[in-house]
Amino acid sequence: MSTEVIERPKTRGPGSDLGGLWHIIVNNDDHNTFDGVATVLSRTLPGVTLDMGYQFANEIHSSGSAIVWSGQLEPAELYWEQLNEFGLTLAPLAQG
Repeated sequence: MSTEVIERPKTRGPGSDLGGLWHIIVNNDDHNTFDGVATVLSRTLPGVTLDMGYQFANEIHSSGSAIVWSGQLEPAELYWEQLNEFGLTLAPLAQG
């Protein structure tokens, strides 16, 4: 008696849960100021200027949240931790 192994088609490659883009999302709150949010974002996230920080702060205020950075998981975790330590209100990392 022989057994046949049927493999299901793969929809993702190995390690695909680690790849792709991960998003850092800052949520609106009642304790961070526009200046504080803009400054923290510009000092923490690569490529974010103070002017961009203010644009993010405005989007966070008017929309309730904003994706402020997207990239690989390892730097996303680092930046998320740093922003959290500065007291920003963050959503859990989201894969997009």
